[in-house]
Amino acid sequence: MVETNNLPLGDLRVIELGSLLAGPFCGQLLGDFGAEVIKLEDPGVGDPMRQWGREKAHGMSLWWPIIARNKKSVTTNLRSEGGKKILRDLVSKADILLENFRPGTLEKWGFSPQELWEINPRLIITRVTGYGQTGPYSSRAGFGSIGEAMGGIRYVIGDADRAPSRAGISLGDSLAAIFATLGTLVAVHNRSNTGRGQIVDSAIYEAVLAMMESLIPEWVLAGYQRERSGSVLPNVSPSNVYPTAEGDMVLIAANQDNVFKRLASAMGQPELSSDDRFKGHAERGHNMEVLDGIIAEWTAGIESEKLLELLNEAGVPAGRIYKAQDMLEDPHFVAREAIVKLLHPNLGEFPMHSVFPKLSATPGAVRSVGPELGQHNQEVFGDLLGYDQREIAELEANGSI
Repeated sequence: MVETNNLPLGDLRVIELGSLLAGPFCGQLLGDFGAEVIKLEDPGVGDPMRQWGREKAHGMSLWWPIIARNKKSVTTNLRSEGGKKILRDLVSKADILLENFRPGTLEKWGFSPQELWEINPRLIITRVTGYGQTGPYSSRAGFGSIGEAMGGIRYVIGDADRAPSRAGISLGDSLAAIFATLGTLVAVHNRSNTGRGQIVDSAIYEAVLAMMESLIPEWVLAGYQRERSGSVLPNVSPSNVYPTAEGDMVLIAANQDNVFKRLASAMGQPELSSDDRFKGHAERGHNMEVLDGIIAEWTAGIESEKLLELLNEAGVPAGRIYKAQDMLEDPHFVAREAIVKLLHPNLGEFPMHSVFPKLSATPGAVRSVGPELGQHNQEVFGDLLGYDQREIAELEANGSI
């Protein structure tokens, strides 16, 4: 293991293979807390994430500097013998190998777990796929959107009278990466006791399924199928978005009995909390539309800032629905340094979200934006692996790097 810095995972070295989001996001999370993440990319092409993102500046993706932050980039053709030698040499010096290829790809290249453990028995092999490494669907191509559909979350997002919607982010990929990160750190802990590595098998559909609360027993034991319910949760009221005097939107969550009493008092209508239609959780749920109408009529006559002040003073959870601009201007975001700015070599000052969660003694840090393709070839091949300039030149000449 290598001590790269004083961050909590600074003694871990990660070899990141694969591309796009599910695997690389796991690498980002490990790198955020100090792991040395060496990303292997195809020569001349690189990770397609270098081109992804709706808005680009100077032909550059605005997503890549985030997903590849804190990483080192080396170019390696894993289909070549020279590239395979590089990977074997890196594995011998690594703690974690992270990949998100279709199952069987590494094995086809001669890098099955057994072959990797012959090189380094302490290696943790983290594998992120659509369906997992086993089962009848394991060999299928799997994207995050399909995992969201199979895992159940797509069915419950949207309005009841329309086809299922999606969140405007890559939810399935990100969840699989978070679970992969959790599994990797558990495996690191276990290795401290056993001295051996193991496989971390993170499937997108299972990561989504893990977020589905009591969906399964509700169907099996109660015959209840969750359906799409728009901006509310069935039988949870009041918890909705309400209009304000200037046409803004404020979300109010006052579904707990005591909180609803505080809301009713803030509205100047304390009698609502003892009204037979609203006096308990079940009653408010059954009469959600009526209650939402009463609250909306009240909020529509108050400007957003005044409304939020009233609700905050009353101890009622409430807040605006933020866009990027709102986050940048919010004093709470500023105070907690939720958004950090780094210098990008081509784009200048580059803002992005910080490292979460925050640790009191050993917090993570964003140390660099995503690297240029092959930016760390000399550092990794020369300094870490000990290749001389002649060897590096030969690898470049035969297309291995």
